[in-house]
Amino acid sequence: MKHETHGSLALEPGKRYTYGDYRLWPEDERWELIGGVPYAMSPGPLRRHQRLVSLLITQLVNWFEGKPCMPLVSPLDVFLPEGAEERDDIDTVVQPDLVVVCDEAKLIDEGVMGGPDFVIEILSPSTAWRDQTEKRDLYERHGVREFWTINPETLDATIWLRQGEGFGVPCSGSLRVGLESTLFPGLVLKIRVRL
Repeated sequence: MKHETHGSLALEPGKRYTYGDYRLWPEDERWELIGGVPYAMSPGPLRRHQRLVSLLITQLVNWFEGKPCMPLVSPLDVFLPEGAEERDDIDTVVQPDLVVVCDEAKLIDEGVMGGPDFVIEILSPSTAWRDQTEKRDLYERHGVREFWTINPETLDATIWLRQGEGFGVPCSGSLRVGLESTLFPGLVLKIRVRL
């Protein structure tokens, strides 16, 4: 059988993988699993992407200081089980750029078990389509209450808010002028510096 090679890991085409497989892979390789399909998270993000993540996590940490919710930054495994499967049997594990988790029961040593309350994905050429389609659908299905995608070149954002069982019609805005979270009134994220 022909194997597809990613880094030092040989993957079998068509095979479905779980977290039990994933956690045995080399630690220097970053992956996401969506429905058992592995997606390499390498090479690492571009400098502009990382600078934006750094600026945003700083603002989130400062704003949530003393509040019950916890902001976290990638690399961080977010487990999105379809039912009550054991951790090693979960076949969807993603690494959003930034999350905020308000339910302490979701915080596990390995990351976050279940949908965070707030997710921000910084778009990269290699992941933009997946972030805005497959991962958006996953976040919607797993109860994320507010989801932003941000273009690191323009600082424009697309924002999805939970309305009932799913996301409503997205709206847009810009980090250059400041974006206020609907979920966390008073939380305004703004980028004032060059990336």
